[in-house]
Amino acid sequence: MSTTSAATTAEQAGRRVEEILDRLAGAGDPQVSRTAEELVRVLMEFYGAGLARAVELLDAARPGDPLDPLLGDELVAGLLVLHGLHPEDVHTRIARALGGLPHAVENAGFDPAAGVLRLRATADTGCGCPSTQETVRQAATDSLACFAPEVTTVELEPADASREPVLLQIGTAPPGPGGGRPPATAP
Repeated sequence: MSTTSAATTAEQAGRRVEEILDRLAGAGDPQVSRTAEELVRVLMEFYGAGLARAVELLDAARPGDPLDPLLGDELVAGLLVLHGLHPEDVHTRIARALGGLPHAVENAGFDPAAGVLRLRATADTGCGCPSTQETVRQAATDSLACFAPEVTTVELEPADASREPVLLQIGTAPPGPGGGRPPATAP
């Protein structure tokens, strides 16, 4: 199973759990609803304890850093973050998420209080049209959802103007002294 389909499946499963709990809450029997919510909490604790133990065991066997493949996987990283077990800080996880993007962007600043991450395009991200920019922003948002859910908003700044190509207008030249073309100079 690919990482993308696994992450999508995990996201869909989370939504499905919420839908079922909402349906039970709407059924009118508060005891059934409370029991279902308790079951979900107990299962989360169970799986969280299992993940914590797996991370502990892998961390103890550090040669070659066995955690690295797990931390780079969207599904596993998302579960580790969900259970508060991810060993990397938010800035490292943001860098990991951005490093996996097909577009060149850099972190232009993260405001943890607001959850806003500003990104700057560092290379050609297409035609520069709004739909292309939105594709880049959405790809970053999707990747960050698993690795750094603390990021709630992604803002994309255009590439640094000094890095953008200069457009030349062909067929006109600035007027020289006296309003005409500048005089030709000998090589």
